[in-house]
Amino acid sequence: MKKLGVISDTHLRDSNELTETIAQTYFHDADLIIHAGDMVTLDLLNCFNSLGRNVVGVCGNMDLPDVQNACPVSRTITVEDLRIGVIHGWGSPDGIRNRIRATFKDIDIIIYGHTHQAYAAYEAGIYFFNPGSPTDSRFTSANSIGIIRINGQNMEGKIISL
Repeated sequence: MKKLGVISDTHLRDSNELTETIAQTYFHDADLIIHAGDMVTLDLLNCFNSLGRNVVGVCGNMDLPDVQNACPVSRTITVEDLRIGVIHGWGSPDGIRNRIRATFKDIDIIIYGHTHQAYAAYEAGIYFFNPGSPTDSRFTSANSIGIIRINGQNMEGKIISL
């Protein structure tokens, strides 16, 4: 079984007490940490890298050039037997899942951000997972992160309110 720590839309110029708490409390035993964009700078990824965990990210619309140069706009990874697409997203929260779905082919899970609204559900055979934002309450009333556990072809996603 693999544990994925999922975070997005941190909008921070450097790691702080909150991100260090998230790293130590929720992601310390994660096999992989995924940031779905709008981290702003690479300093946040360095905080998660300091745990000695694998960390992957994609860039979002608010990311500075160091993130844009280091992280792709989208990526596909395989964990256990599942193919996972990771993308930040763009445009209005309305219809975002339809827009980002077209980016990927033959995918089981799409992890995304941008809306700051946590979401975890199947649509047309694809599991969409947005961890929300741990720092910004625009478009939502709660801050959150996420955990996905994968065992072979089975998975379970959980939104964690902070």
